[in-house]
Amino acid sequence: MKNLYINNRFFYTLIGVGILYVLAFFFPFFIYIAHTVLLLCFLAAMVDYLLLFNQKEGVLAQRILPEKLSNGDENPIKIDIKNNYRFKINTKIIDEIPFQFQKRDFLIQKEIDAGRNTYFQYILEPKERGEYNFGSLNVYAASPIGFISKRFNFQKDASLAAYPSFIHLRKYELMALQSEFLLGGIKKIRKLGHTMEFEQIKEYVPGDDIRTINWKATSKTNRLMVNQFQDERSQRIFMLIDTGRTMKMPFKELSLLDYSINATMALSHIILKKGDRAGMMTFSKKTENKIAAENKSGQLKKISESLYNIKTNFFESDFNRLYQDVKYSINQRSLILLFTNFETLDGLNRQLKYLRGIAKNHLLVVVFFKNSELQTLIHKNPESTQEIYDEIIAEKFEFEKKLIIQELRKYGIYTVYTLPENLNIDVINKYLEIKARGIL
Repeated sequence: MKNLYINNRFFYTLIGVGILYVLAFFFPFFIYIAHTVLLLCFLAAMVDYLLLFNQKEGVLAQRILPEKLSNGDENPIKIDIKNNYRFKINTKIIDEIPFQFQKRDFLIQKEIDAGRNTYFQYILEPKERGEYNFGSLNVYAASPIGFISKRFNFQKDASLAAYPSFIHLRKYELMALQSEFLLGGIKKIRKLGHTMEFEQIKEYVPGDDIRTINWKATSKTNRLMVNQFQDERSQRIFMLIDTGRTMKMPFKELSLLDYSINATMALSHIILKKGDRAGMMTFSKKTENKIAAENKSGQLKKISESLYNIKTNFFESDFNRLYQDVKYSINQRSLILLFTNFETLDGLNRQLKYLRGIAKNHLLVVVFFKNSELQTLIHKNPESTQEIYDEIIAEKFEFEKKLIIQELRKYGIYTVYTLPENLNIDVINKYLEIKARGIL
């Protein structure tokens, strides 16, 4: 009997019977109608009970979960329900979704024909990485009579991990391909040193550079042969993620740290697709989660596993320690994307000497964030004195951010200054621009 639930239709019928009994005080013939309706009500409830409980597996349901959740993205959760009864049923589906979503009004209603399957999905959008535990999948089935429902319980205690955003990796790959055409007009910067890798020896055709003639191969084949080169590949790209207190700031329910982690995941995918080597490191009081720059088949999974457990530790980040670790652990010239956040010029100046030290040996790109709330105030038409003051203060903070960009550029440090929600696209475009200009 613990799976028996009485529906509102039964109580509404009893209320109607009660009204008939009240009318019977004034019109006596209503007493016979009331008795008849009450009897029929209980007979219908008995028939309803037999219809639903006479079959043990009247309903079969299955929750189909993805292998893992993608943090900050819309993740589809699928449900498959089959009606084994010989009649149409009305169902109420209540899935006990993880407490992190705080959805206490979850309810899906479906009508399923006899012997048929129905298939649907709902969306979950996690806002933090970690473990998500699902409870039971509850299906309440009611016959066409609708007086009672039988509860069916499926799949207790399923768990799922939320990893850094990976759902849109394919989309970013296509965007990177399109961006290559848009960046085609960028002027390459001449660099000193050997930046070409040998590819093959081929027969000379008019237009080939005569300086690449391979005289030894020419003498052996008795035909003019030239060396063919390709642009140097497998350049090292490191992403350094600040896990200090400034990265805890939330925008649209995701922290700056989570935005940076998602961008690192997306950029790593593009880097590996381009044939370069992707590596990463996190830092605050000390450097952690170090992954050497490689281009192996399991590198993206390795980076994803490392990003999964990163947390903000609320300390003031030690850029001196970062400089020392970068100096001794990254020996070759590399592209370094530093995800951090500077709110004031004074904050930058305290760390500038360490950033300049890193930039001496590497191509450094500092990635920091626009405050979307301030952007709203700046572009809002003020209607009161208070709103004018708010706009002036917001513009002051925005001007200070521009001073930070100018100060960094003065020492040859590149920047990406972007809204958190645009971070993935902007860092990928900056990487493609650097590759197109050949300045690494």
